[in-house]
Amino acid sequence: MVTPQNIKAWIEDNLSSSHVEIDGDGHHFEAIIVCPDFEGKSRIQRHQMVYGALGDKMKSEIHALSMKTLTPSESESSEA
Repeated sequence: MVTPQNIKAWIEDNLSSSHVEIDGDGHHFEAIIVCPDFEGKSRIQRHQMVYGALGDKMKSEIHALSMKTLTPSESESSEA
């Protein structure tokens, strides 16, 4: 069974300088992903980057993943 820690590691290994928080029950997961490479990208492009980082795992091992994708500056603004 896939764990939140697995997904966190897969994303961090494939999206440089990313900070990832994952919560989930083994089937459904929620992610907050902060990555400087998201700068200037639309939400769809950001999600495509995450799907690319996860590769075939999205087809076979991860059943549902909702995500919030932020740049570092967006993350700082949302914490203020």
